[in-house]
Amino acid sequence: MLRGLVTALRTLTLLRVPGKDTDHFSQALYWFPAVGLLLGAIQAVAGYLIVIVFGNEIAAAAVLFTGIIMTRGMHADGFADVADGFFGGGSVEARLRIMKDPAVGSFGVTALILLILFKWILLVELLAQDLYSWIVSGIMLARLVQVFLASTLPYARKEGGTASGFVKGAGISHVLLALSFSVAALLTVSNANLVFSGIALLISMMSSGIAGFMSMKKIRGVTGDVLGASSEITEVMVWCAGVFFAGQFIMQ
Repeated sequence: MLRGLVTALRTLTLLRVPGKDTDHFSQALYWFPAVGLLLGAIQAVAGYLIVIVFGNEIAAAAVLFTGIIMTRGMHADGFADVADGFFGGGSVEARLRIMKDPAVGSFGVTALILLILFKWILLVELLAQDLYSWIVSGIMLARLVQVFLASTLPYARKEGGTASGFVKGAGISHVLLALSFSVAALLTVSNANLVFSGIALLISMMSSGIAGFMSMKKIRGVTGDVLGASSEITEVMVWCAGVFFAGQFIMQ
């Protein structure tokens, strides 16, 4: 089981932890939300330390850059590839071919710029209101959504690919364990605030549904790029909820 954690850390972060990778990569999915919680805590701490000296705008950039560095920009790269493939290809085969191309096209560049800008704006607002719990939760739930998609949708490439090992063998047990951990973590970071936890979880499920629907429609399954893109979309949606609902409820 702990070998799954090693694989999850090596896959989702730049951390080169000691130990052996799991023989079945799907076992790493159990640990995805835990790794997301770790990443969220690291990014939140970076924002907290810098906001004291430099203010919200610089701290928001620090949160963003910390996330990109810790994940090697993997999810942002997937988001750009999905934008290129989904909107630049006229068929399933063309979309998959475009997504596999390491070059980034106009759709990908535009989508990535807008994503980073929008995330920065949201983080400025969240930091201004000390809503660190929303920052952490968005990052953690982004990895939960990856578990949902990998466990419920087929792999899109017949020849396999980088993420096929995570999709193969994934099922309901991965979803249930990852969901249980995520709910417990949400209740912990929110001081058992049921409204906060319920809204954050609902938003992440909506994100999962949207990503899954689009992926099945465009390429009839998931790929590593889709999992990365879903992570970015979930972060944005949860952080949007934090900015919106902060004025409606006290959920810090």
